Amino acid sequence: MAVLTPRRYLAPLIHVLVWGLFGLTFLLFQPLTGRLTMPPQFWLKQGLMFCVWVATFYLTAKVLVPRLLFTGRTGWFILSLVGIALGVLVFSKFLESALNLPALMNKAFEAVAGRPRLNPRGYRFDSMGLLTTMFVLGISTCITVVQKWQKDAQLRQTLEQQRVSSELSMLKAQINPHFFFNTLNNIYALTLLDGEQARTAIHRLSRMMRYVLYDTAGGMTLLSQEIAFVQDYITLMQLRLDDRVTVTFERPDPVRDVPVAPMLLLPFLENAFKHGVAATEPSRIYVAIRQPWPDVVELEVRNSRLSLPSTDLAGSNGIGLANTRRRLDLLYPGRFELVVDDHTPANEFLVHLTLTVGEGSAVSLPEPALVSS
Repeated sequence: MAVLTPRRYLAPLIHVLVWGLFGLTFLLFQPLTGRLTMPPQFWLKQGLMFCVWVATFYLTAKVLVPRLLFTGRTGWFILSLVGIALGVLVFSKFLESALNLPALMNKAFEAVAGRPRLNPRGYRFDSMGLLTTMFVLGISTCITVVQKWQKDAQLRQTLEQQRVSSELSMLKAQINPHFFFNTLNNIYALTLLDGEQARTAIHRLSRMMRYVLYDTAGGMTLLSQEIAFVQDYITLMQLRLDDRVTVTFERPDPVRDVPVAPMLLLPFLENAFKHGVAATEPSRIYVAIRQPWPDVVELEVRNSRLSLPSTDLAGSNGIGLANTRRRLDLLYPGRFELVVDDHTPANEFLVHLTLTVGEGSAVSLPEPALVSS
């Protein structure tokens, strides 16, 4: 069963209304006084000329503009308009002559004014017909050009959205299997040391996978869900750390939910666990998520700068941070500030992200169901 949408009948309705208004004005227009009774031939000519102008409008809009003006043949287009205008004037004069309209109009005018309106054998230039023809041709050209411009602009916007969506998918695909593969390696190591902790880790990992596979399938997620995911990740990483590593996590209380891009914060944590943890010396990691305003989210990550090679707990392959910056550029253009200080006075590596989010502020783009850092 076909469903009529407003877009399907709105354009034809507008055309009917505009032409109806134009036709009513044109057909009822009387250049003489109201006492003059027009002969039937006058109304016949008015009706035929109205049909000619309608045909001229659509001929220009559907044929001349697309096939000549839009293809670069501007000269031929101008010549065609001049030819159409001359043709309409010739047809108007032909109708006047065929219907003997000048003599009939003079007779009607003489009956009212007592004198003829003009010499029946004299030539009268139809200036009103020329102006009307030029008006119809101009309006037809302008409307068609504007519609083409709007259609091209919409097409460019659609192509740009598709390009951005494809680029986001490509950036995610580069690191998609990475996090879970290395987490499974961590759990495998735990099974050799502590079975209870391994079961706890598997439960957390399953919860994280459920979040990634289902809760983020719509392309955006809630801030509270993203924070819970980050907390699960930190807890999972802590299972393999000893007492020489101090991990601090702070979160807003309460959390004011706003839509955010999923898996956007994780690469900063992966980087901290990769470069801020050592097996032979004390180290620390500090993670804080703040919400100073409902539509502003801040992330601060600090980790120790180590003199010895770090233990790669997170398993970052080095492209997570670069991809995250690129995702920020695509999803939040002009609405984020990312500060990276690789050597603070406290001998720490610092990342500070300020993100303006909230309903309608982030770009809603289709993203694949399986996402990662």
